[in-house]
Amino acid sequence: MIIAVGITCLVGILTATDTILFSISDSFNRVGANSFSIYPKRETIKTNTGGEMTKRADPIIFDQAIKFKEEFSHGGTMTSVSTFCLSSAELKFGKEKTNPTVRVYGIDENYLDVSAYDIKEGRNFTGNEVMSGDHKVIIGKDIVDLLFNEKSAAAMNQVIQIGATRYKVIGVLEEKGSAVNNGADRRVFIPLLNAKRYYGYPNKRYDVMSAVSQTTQLDNAISSGIGVMRNVRKLKVSEENDFVIRKSDGILERLKEMTTQLRLATFAIVFITLIGAAIGLMNIMLVSVTERTREIGLRKAIGATSSNVLTQFLIEAVVITLIGGLVGIVFGMAMGYGISLYFKTSFVIPIQWMLLAFIVCCVTGIVSGLYPAMKAARLDPIESLRYE
Repeated sequence: MIIAVGITCLVGILTATDTILFSISDSFNRVGANSFSIYPKRETIKTNTGGEMTKRADPIIFDQAIKFKEEFSHGGTMTSVSTFCLSSAELKFGKEKTNPTVRVYGIDENYLDVSAYDIKEGRNFTGNEVMSGDHKVIIGKDIVDLLFNEKSAAAMNQVIQIGATRYKVIGVLEEKGSAVNNGADRRVFIPLLNAKRYYGYPNKRYDVMSAVSQTTQLDNAISSGIGVMRNVRKLKVSEENDFVIRKSDGILERLKEMTTQLRLATFAIVFITLIGAAIGLMNIMLVSVTERTREIGLRKAIGATSSNVLTQFLIEAVVITLIGGLVGIVFGMAMGYGISLYFKTSFVIPIQWMLLAFIVCCVTGIVSGLYPAMKAARLDPIESLRYE
């Protein structure tokens, strides 16, 4: 049972980690994991008093973002411009309303494709709607659930209020889920020029994101994008970039580093558990050797060698750990499957972790059973037959 608990932790946590990481990787791959974003540079500088302060470059304003989008034409690249509008919007439809926790974004016609959003009902913005600032809106699943009783079709062409402004629903997004992006389903998107009209102010920051069709083109696209942005920002040859490039696969790499630390913590927990299991099994095997002393003496008396006795007890110890391991694998897979259902992600069959659990069980059985087996193998047959 102790071994089963340890193996359950090992297989369950590692399977759940792989399942969630696979889901996140799949989401990035749908963007291609082939995208990059451009942000104003932020750096830490020392003050005259010996302290530190964060200095941030000028934001990428609307004209710069649009100019970059127009001039950046690296082969097969799609560029989007967006801006964050509000984090505490309250939406209304008739007598129904949401909590003031809805996020509002202004986007262009490329944003949904570059950011891997899928449309469930309706359509995306057109270029004309984006640049004319139409009162149209695309809403997430949570908004549909709250305002339209979970019926996406019922939301189409309805007029909702964001604050005091009325918008016509032209699209409903597929569910993203909390595993992919926290709060992604509690968002609404309005045309970029409409966002500029109602939520704009001098030096408001606009986000630029580009995606290429092939991973192999990403580095070349980034180099080209740096040159275009330098021209847009009117930087001199001697001046450093006042912006930074963040690749989407860089985020994925950081997530992988975090899961590596989680795996190491899991191994530590399992190691401690299996030490307890090995000590317990060793005690049980020592008791078994004592209780079966006459049996060991009888076997040796009729021709069994010390090697035969040693092998017998080692096999028994390994079989006990393997039984515990099989139970642990079953429960561990069930744990991983349950987590995949909770996060609504694909379940990854943990072949490598099952093999690891099998190896761990065999090693544990051999380590814990070796001393009792050696003790049994060294017993004198005459003394053993006299044992009561």
